[in-house]
Amino acid sequence: MEPEQHAALVQKAADLLRQAKFAIVLTGAGSSTPSGIPDFRSSGSGLWTRYLPTEVATLSAFNRHPERFFEWLRPLASHMLSAQPNPAHRSLAALEKQHFIKAVITQNIDGLHHRAGSQNVLPVHGTLETLTCIRCYRQVGAEKYIHSYIEQGISPRCEICGEYLKPDIVLFEEQLPAKIWLQARQATDSCDLMLIAGTSLLVSPVAQLPERAWRHGASIIIVNKTSTYMDEYADIVLRGDVAEIIPAIASEVLDD
Repeated sequence: MEPEQHAALVQKAADLLRQAKFAIVLTGAGSSTPSGIPDFRSSGSGLWTRYLPTEVATLSAFNRHPERFFEWLRPLASHMLSAQPNPAHRSLAALEKQHFIKAVITQNIDGLHHRAGSQNVLPVHGTLETLTCIRCYRQVGAEKYIHSYIEQGISPRCEICGEYLKPDIVLFEEQLPAKIWLQARQATDSCDLMLIAGTSLLVSPVAQLPERAWRHGASIIIVNKTSTYMDEYADIVLRGDVAEIIPAIASEVLDD
């Protein structure tokens, strides 16, 4: 795409955001890879090119071999703890602060949207910020356990019953967190614009949210390095790095 065409699409995206009454955002792994967090599917660097999900990241695999799960998760959790929000995260937080977007639905479990300053974040695939005992279902904050886990490899255990504390992230074979998923669907049904950033829309049921928004008449903006099934329905498709494109859009909106 020629620079002039790209700039025109950025400006059009900014115009749509300014005009929207209820704009929301849907983000995926591509919004956090600029912060140094590996995604799951990219050729060569994706986690699923090095591990089979059925061996480490299903609920049944966790129940059979929890220590193997924690061994797999440990370097990823370390990346997430040390990662910093990138310009895309900060730009989305600035747009929310100025009331141009109402909610961020994210498939990411890294907490970077919150750390960047976004307030209404819906982590539909869960979070590493809390843990739940698999026996007594007591939920606790992760901060007390995270450093000994990352630095010494000590898997977190419940102080009441001694069983493992499972991170509150959604594994394969698990349902999405019901309350947050309901809020995400309600936001989708209410929106008149959905900005999709850094996701190839391959994981259901979250991948169906853009089509749901489109069927309700919402405008669709897609910022992603690769194609998605929604490209043909989108008002605007911008190919490239979200950490460059989202700030460019935000700058046009906020400087107006």
